[in-house]
Amino acid sequence: MTTPRRVFLIDDDADDALIFHETLKEIDLPIECLHYSDCQLVLHTLRETSISVPDFIFLDLNMPRMNGTTVLAEIRKLPAFHHVPVIIYSTSASPHDIEATKQLGATYFFTKPNGINALKEKLLKIFGMEW
Repeated sequence: MTTPRRVFLIDDDADDALIFHETLKEIDLPIECLHYSDCQLVLHTLRETSISVPDFIFLDLNMPRMNGTTVLAEIRKLPAFHHVPVIIYSTSASPHDIEATKQLGATYFFTKPNGINALKEKLLKIFGMEW
């Protein structure tokens, strides 16, 4: 039996999270996804030593109370997460956001696509890459 890939989704938008989860169900790969909508809670959780480090972190940029760039900077300060690909998954397509997150250590950036099929294609590509 193959060990499932662990994915953390950090996104405050419930509809986008639902679409992400539904798309993962359509992908023929064993994937376990934990969803966090509160950035402060996820950072607290990541700082816990007992948490299993995920294989991927998908991070939205535009969130209340704490934005994704701040969360990214904090994640990259945690030694256990240096090797984890952090994929920015945002409605933004701004070159400034792309460059800023790259400078902070984002591994990949993609704009949230319209529809499950486009998201499925993108996720299959990401899961198939050598990181």
